[in-house]
Formats: sequence, structure tokens, C-alpha cells
Amino acid sequence: MIQITQLSKKYKDAEDYSVHNLNLKIEEGAVFGLLGPNGAGKTTLISMLSSLLKPTSGSFSIDGLNYRENKNKLKQRIGIVPQEYALYPSLTAYENLQYFGSMYGLKGNLLKNKILEHIEILGLSKFAHIKISNFSGGMKRRINLIASILHRPKVLFLDEPTVGVDVQSKNVIMEYLGQLNTEGTTILYTSHHLNEAEQFCTRVAIIDLGTIVCQGAPKTLIAQQVGAQNLEEVFLAQTGKALRDHA
Repeated sequence: MIQITQLSKKYKDAEDYSVHNLNLKIEEGAVFGLLGPNGAGKTTLISMLSSLLKPTSGSFSIDGLNYRENKNKLKQRIGIVPQEYALYPSLTAYENLQYFGSMYGLKGNLLKNKILEHIEILGLSKFAHIKISNFSGGMKRRINLIASILHRPKVLFLDEPTVGVDVQSKNVIMEYLGQLNTEGTTILYTSHHLNEAEQFCTRVAIIDLGTIVCQGAPKTLIAQQVGAQNLEEVFLAQTGKALRDHA
């Protein structure tokens, strides 16, 4: 579903590459976890795959579409849930979803029914006509998720989808993502919650300094790392224990 070849990104005036000669293949139907310390290149990679950032070099394709030749078609096949809330605080939840759904060409009763269906599933029906500025973090995360999947994307990019949310919201979000994957959506997911990634992902890759240092099924990586009992111990063994403060 996703083929990445020698992909690199170097920001203007930066000394080092944020992503450097990265190669990665993600199969259709996978839940693929992209894990790494702060500043490792996770968000930069997802931004390039979402056509929000132009690569410095290299190439990638999604669902057989090369990004250089099929940028508009590619955008129709993906959904993205960014790390920061991508919502208009002065609009209601319903108005936000109307706006984002219309951007993907949805309209009329089809759009209305999709909005009502998803806010029901994610427990937000009674808050549909309340302004987003009044929502808790977990409620905003759920609306952010709905906005990204109304058009039923083939690939869903998730950048820290459960950061800063309450346990109940996290549980609802993860259960719904599992349902989407069962229905055929390929998921690429970044998170610092390594226990969550260990349970949720079919495969993971650990990225550090813009390159992949290891990848495989979580259980396989744990078995291959001497003394490791969980994915967090694999992560620390591969990336070290030094602080990775990043600004």
C-alpha cells in the first residue's frame, strides 16, 4: 500500500537531514507503528506522505500512485489526524465535520448521515451542536478523527492520536481504529505510548536520526533483543537512554 524509496528531507538552513535515505514498505491492511524519540523524523515523514511537505529527494507511492504524478488522486485516498487539533474552535462539532467532509466532495444527505453515524459511534451525539472551544481534549481528539475518515480513506495517518486524552476517550479511539482496520483501512501510526503500540500494531519500525534502525512485528523485535521483555526495552536498546529534548 505504501512504498517509500530513498526518501529524504532537509529543512532550509538545517545542518542535518530530518529524514535521510529512508526506505520502507507497508502492506495493505497493516497497522504500522512508526516509533522514535523526539526529533527522530516521524512527523516529517508523515507530512511528506500526506503531501504537506515536499521531499528534498527520493520518492514514494500510495496505493500504486506516485506522489509526483498523482498528487490530487493520492490526497483523496488518505486521511490524516495531526498531532495538533485541526479544528475551528468557533464552529460546532457538526459544522466542523460539514466543512471537512465537503472538502472531500461529500454533500447533502450522504454527508449528513456519515456525520451522524460517526458522532454516534464515538459518543458525541449530544454535543454535535456545541462549539469546539467548549470541548475537552478527548472530545476534540474524537472529532479530529471523524474529520479524517468521513471519506473512507484507504490509508489513515495518525500522529499521536491519543496524546493528552482521558482513559475512556483513549479506549474508544483505539477500539474504533481497530474497527476501521478490520474494514480495510491501512493505518500508519506514531506514538510515544509504547505499550499501546505493542498491542495495537501488526508491525512497527523504530526511526532515529531520520533513518529506520529496526522493524518487524512487535513480538519478533522483543524476541530478537537480548533481555527485552517488552517493546519499550527494545526501543531504549535501539535509541539509547539519553534525553532527546527538541525544539
